[in-house]
Amino acid sequence: MSSSTRRALRAAAIATAAGCAALSANAALVNVTVTVENLAPANSIAFAPLHVGFHNGTFDAFNLGAAATEPIISVAEGGAGGAWQAAFAAADPTATRGTVGGLLLPGATRSLTLQVDTTLNPHFTFSGMVVPSNDFFIGNDSPTEYRLFDAAGSLTLPFISVRADEIWDAGSELFDPAAAAFVGNNDLRTPQNGVVNFNFSELSGFNGLTTGAGYIFNSGLSAADEVYRIRFDVARVSEPGSLAVLAAGLFSMGFVARRRRGETLRTRGTGPAESIE
Repeated sequence: MSSSTRRALRAAAIATAAGCAALSANAALVNVTVTVENLAPANSIAFAPLHVGFHNGTFDAFNLGAAATEPIISVAEGGAGGAWQAAFAAADPTATRGTVGGLLLPGATRSLTLQVDTTLNPHFTFSGMVVPSNDFFIGNDSPTEYRLFDAAGSLTLPFISVRADEIWDAGSELFDPAAAAFVGNNDLRTPQNGVVNFNFSELSGFNGLTTGAGYIFNSGLSAADEVYRIRFDVARVSEPGSLAVLAAGLFSMGFVARRRRGETLRTRGTGPAESIE
């Protein structure tokens, strides 16, 4: 093998290794499609846009039995969640956050796709207001309750289901149908000064009222009824640059191999002629 061929082969091998390394480093990046579905009966509860975050397990928005703080109140009283998003960003700057937008009526679904680094952000947190209500919401108390990805970056939790008896009451606003979101004037709020607790039975207090969507509300919920589902679909992310480097390396190795074959054939051609029978 000539020295020029050896140099070309080394260069091709280095390029191929670089491409493989880049793809390996990029393997932690995935596109996650978050799909939410309202499983409540017809004419029952709806949900405000769902606030979501993939994170390192440090952001804790609320705690059972403790007074609600502004981040979760911003979700539970009106659904906007601005303080929740700001507190999340401050607690975990590398988190990937988003909002699955729009009012989610019974039977409806919505989706959002986010790019997630599974090494940095294997955990999932969510929160969204339940309507009609004064301060009801869904969400996870412990920040590490839902670990979606294992150490290899594989999805280990394809969906999360929420039952009626897992609906939270922030304890921050008094129950008052006239001041409740979706059936009353949500600007007429009276502080409750309570604590976060589970509460879905109070929803029946809105039965018979006309909702903002135009239907007559009827809770129709039992404790074990599933009311909400969050599904995760994952696709790996491939960087075009990494693929290009890998392709160039493989092409170079193929070119060098063809060059070596050509040199071998030319060398054989200079020897004694072989007889052909």
